[in-house]
Amino acid sequence: MMEVERGVSPRTVRNYGRDLARFETFLTRKKKRLLTAARADITAYLDHLHATGRSAATAALCLSAIRQFYLFAFEEDLRSDNPAEGVERPKTRRPLPKILSAEDAAALLDRAAQKAEGGSPRALRLHALLEILYATGLRVSELCSLPRGSFSADRPYVQVRGKGDKERLVPLTDAAITATEAWLAAQTEAERASVFLFPSRGKMGHLTPARFAQLLKDIAPEAGIDPARISPHVLRHAFASHLLEGGADLRVVQQLLGHADISTTQIYTHVAGERLTRLIEAKHPLSLKKKP
Repeated sequence: MMEVERGVSPRTVRNYGRDLARFETFLTRKKKRLLTAARADITAYLDHLHATGRSAATAALCLSAIRQFYLFAFEEDLRSDNPAEGVERPKTRRPLPKILSAEDAAALLDRAAQKAEGGSPRALRLHALLEILYATGLRVSELCSLPRGSFSADRPYVQVRGKGDKERLVPLTDAAITATEAWLAAQTEAERASVFLFPSRGKMGHLTPARFAQLLKDIAPEAGIDPARISPHVLRHAFASHLLEGGADLRVVQQLLGHADISTTQIYTHVAGERLTRLIEAKHPLSLKKKP
């Protein structure tokens, strides 16, 4: 059901299976069975996770697997009720994402563009990757595995297949289109035969997220940025935060990022709000007055 109806990844299926197996082990010690467990057993397990030092985030992920299992059991008439219904999710504090300033992002793209002027295929590839990422906010896995057919110089967007096998159209900037065209023109004959926009000779057939992350950290110091502050995901965060700071609608940003739930996108409003607060505290004339 998870694979066919919800379209989740094999990794998610494995994680859910792992969490359910651990819950079943907990129940077995109490001489109870997974299929017939009660709501009290679920809350007792969450208490057990807390008592053994597991974080609220870990417990919340475990509860997600348990909820999906009992919802499936209820809908398939394997039991007459859903014991997980109404069980409160452990409170988690979502950390604010790291972002780059617009100036840092511009410096990074400028440095990549300067290196690409030398005509090196690898420099052209990195420039295209960075321009697309900052223009679209794609997940790094989506970026690296973009099909060649998703891009066309006469279309100002890319077609992306994201989580849950859902497709979305994401606009491209002129700079991203130009950089990608330059990279395609520099490709070898073997690279042009690939189905991927950023092909590789590795088993995946395309540039891996880990390799791209390393290339990003390599160029960061050249742009005056601490490599510890940069990653593909940080650039995704920067894309979203900078759009919101510029007045973009939250629903539009949600659609561009491919978030199923707008609450995931709302974290960027907190980031933008904190930056504006710091700006006011630093620059507002009343804030600059010394307290008596």
